[in-house]
Amino acid sequence: MQLLENTELGNQTNITEFILLGFGEHQLLQILLFVFFLLIYVATMAGNILIILLISSDRHLHIPMYFFLGNLSCLETCCSSNILPKMLWSFLTGNKMISVQACFVQNYFFGSLGAVECYLLSAMSYDRYLAICKPLHYVTMMNGKLCLHLIAGSWINGFVASSVAITLMSNLVFCGSNEIDHFFCDTFPIIELACSDTRILKLIMFIVCSILTIPPFILTLTSYIFIIEAITKIPSTMGKQKAFSTCSSHLLMVTVFYGTLMGVYVVPNTNRLNSLHKVFSIFYTILTPMLNPIIYSLRNKEVKDSLRRLTSFLYAQTQRKNLT
Repeated sequence: MQLLENTELGNQTNITEFILLGFGEHQLLQILLFVFFLLIYVATMAGNILIILLISSDRHLHIPMYFFLGNLSCLETCCSSNILPKMLWSFLTGNKMISVQACFVQNYFFGSLGAVECYLLSAMSYDRYLAICKPLHYVTMMNGKLCLHLIAGSWINGFVASSVAITLMSNLVFCGSNEIDHFFCDTFPIIELACSDTRILKLIMFIVCSILTIPPFILTLTSYIFIIEAITKIPSTMGKQKAFSTCSSHLLMVTVFYGTLMGVYVVPNTNRLNSLHKVFSIFYTILTPMLNPIIYSLRNKEVKDSLRRLTSFLYAQTQRKNLT
């Protein structure tokens, strides 16, 4: 009898693939979602790559604020490419299967890039704090060395912390259902499929996620408290508008990112609220990367001027080729 139970357990744990349930099975809905998310992916990649090209090629944008923005755009292209291609493939073919190894890889990059974004946003808020609250010391304090350290620290800390989390998850044994009611391999839906007791693991993962998100969030929030306080003390209305315009785009991105992120992990994860979780997840994993270049390009004069210069240069080059 004991041997039979062990054999059954061994058969149950031999799970090599997960099923990402996504958004249902309706054929027409799958086609509409494919078109919708394909347009988002194209817009995300084109917009963020354009931001990277503008910042790297235009010397007027070779300052810390745009150095951070270029890294954020690079991050957003990676975030979208980690999730959307697999999602689009499932819409197109109806194949919702993903191997356990591929699922863990996707989860690792999702966690790493999410953590890096938290740190990058806090570094960008600190940069704006120095620019507005300590303008006379900005050039000396936010120098190239500090800027490089903040960027490198953000990427290294994000990937190292996520490595710890994925190492803990790699010891899980899966049995029974292999269906993940999500459109990508999120951390807690994967843990829910484990057949062992995961209460301690969930607690550890919650602590790790808190360490990754709460300190940079507090730094970002504190920076903007000081920024808003400094702006209110500016005597002229024009001066207030100019000061706020330099950080309004970043503040909008921070609000969208943290607002939807908290919506996912604060709202209880129940079957009734699972659709709401998916909607919030779409915002911070898919829509935020697309909104990044739109918000910064439409609300930032320097970026728009750089785009005009690039467009004029390309037009002149085209005219020259046509004449020859």
